[in-house]
Amino acid sequence: MSTTDRDATATWLSQEAHDRLQAELDEMIAARPAVAAEINARREEGDLKENGGYHAAREEQGKQEARIRYLQELLRTARVGEAPTADAVAPGTVVTIHFDDDTDDTETFLLGSREIAATTDLTVYSPESALGQAILGTRSGQTVTYTAPSGADIKVTVVRFEPYAG
Repeated sequence: MSTTDRDATATWLSQEAHDRLQAELDEMIAARPAVAAEINARREEGDLKENGGYHAAREEQGKQEARIRYLQELLRTARVGEAPTADAVAPGTVVTIHFDDDTDDTETFLLGSREIAATTDLTVYSPESALGQAILGTRSGQTVTYTAPSGADIKVTVVRFEPYAG
């Protein structure tokens, strides 16, 4: 994969978003001993089959470990800075579409990771979503049809797109 291909498919994070996610990861890693201590305390309460506190603590530990692994991978692979200018819709672009053939029925959103959603008022669609997959690589004026989770076929036209400025 060339550097250009990698840039086009990379998850781009602003320095602020990267720092915020790194701080969250650091906090979660620092909290591991407290979670383990909670599990041990609950384990000592007796019969594990009927110990709701123990099972809740174990479930919480599983969720935390999954989030830690997700953040580690995201931060390892993400690119920090401005996404390169794209000649087609790519992750990290703000896209305006219109539905069917109704040019008044428009929606503007950011095509990106859910991590960016906390830093913007824009609606964020994942590139892996049905809509995201359908519009990836399209250009202004192109029309695509995708199948929504409800099973309905939806036709959208890309009106314009631009790099997300943060």
